Amino acid sequence: MSIGAQEDRVIPFGEGLPAIPERLLLAHARGEVLFIAGSGVSRPQLPDFKDLVLQVYETLDPAVHTVISAIPPDSSNTYNPNLTGLNEDQSAEVRRFFWKDYDVVLGLLERRIDDDPHAKSKVRQEVRNRLCFAGLKADSIHRSLIHLANRGTAVTLVTTNFDLLFEDASKKLKQKIETYSLGGIPRPGRREDFAGVLHIHGTLDRDPLRLSDLVLTDQDFGEFYLRRRVVPEFIYDAARLFNIVLVGYSANDPPMRYLLNAVAADGQRFDDLKERFTFVGGNMPPDVIEMADWKGRGITPIPYDDSNGHKALSVAFEKWAQYSAINGNQARIESVMKRIIRKKPSEVFDFEKDLLEHFLRRGSPTERARITNFISDQQPHIDWLNVVESVISEVGRGVSR
Repeated sequence: MSIGAQEDRVIPFGEGLPAIPERLLLAHARGEVLFIAGSGVSRPQLPDFKDLVLQVYETLDPAVHTVISAIPPDSSNTYNPNLTGLNEDQSAEVRRFFWKDYDVVLGLLERRIDDDPHAKSKVRQEVRNRLCFAGLKADSIHRSLIHLANRGTAVTLVTTNFDLLFEDASKKLKQKIETYSLGGIPRPGRREDFAGVLHIHGTLDRDPLRLSDLVLTDQDFGEFYLRRRVVPEFIYDAARLFNIVLVGYSANDPPMRYLLNAVAADGQRFDDLKERFTFVGGNMPPDVIEMADWKGRGITPIPYDDSNGHKALSVAFEKWAQYSAINGNQARIESVMKRIIRKKPSEVFDFEKDLLEHFLRRGSPTERARITNFISDQQPHIDWLNVVESVISEVGRGVSR
């Protein structure tokens, strides 16, 4: 646990799992968190934006695909792709790919081969082919996020993904959740009508004959972020009502760039925006420069070890869902508390003591009294009763919530 100010306290749900700021966990317990999910939550089943571009070119322009697929992921500005045999338009697309402007790349390609971009363009049809196929299934992280998206009054989850994996996850959990897209998305609010899986960049219907708008290319971002302002207005309102948590994005993702710009611009003018968070995968300990970059963008980073297929993130969300103050597994929570208090406080891991304190700290007075009685009934070591008394006293002074 952080030994600094109260607002710096962090709670990891297990060894090797991300240390989540307790202020975020407490906000979630109050139903004040809104998750925004990116393509990373559907990896490796579905491609991220970069890989999607590569796959589209593999079918529609193999010559350019040969060049861009050979660009090293850590290439520097001095790297010179071999453009032999490519025309000026193709070379421009390679350059934009090198610069990681993937939305611009697809826009250039669509305008080159389809002339007038439209819903049935070759580019969009190929995107559908790459994202809609038999055997695609929701993963544990989809189910965990749907579980965590429950605010008590409604289940609300925002995504920039085109797929329907969150809807599939809701069915697995036996929940009926509506799907909304772009202009049909309900206006952010605390009431129960602000609910559903909200696809702010559009969604691909399971029926290939039903077409819909997608925010895919640079022109699309200009249309829905600048001209119609559908997405920025939604983000502005949401950021004033909820702590936004970004999951499944990297700093270079075009959707992340637009989302960050939408919120950061508003943050310069208004002081009522809630704190924003993002889970950042990488080596541990984290790169301090990368963390500073996120903070400079107005986002609080939560680093985690992304080795082993981002397992640490998936497990953390599973446990967070199990321990949720809103709809968690009460039997599981009590089992964890029993296991912790079988030993002296000095003999358990720091994260276990922090977790027990968090269960007390986040509850209502009635819930804290119930947990206190539960712990007392287990006849724990006397030091645990001192811990309980200390936390209750702290909450009573109003320093934790």
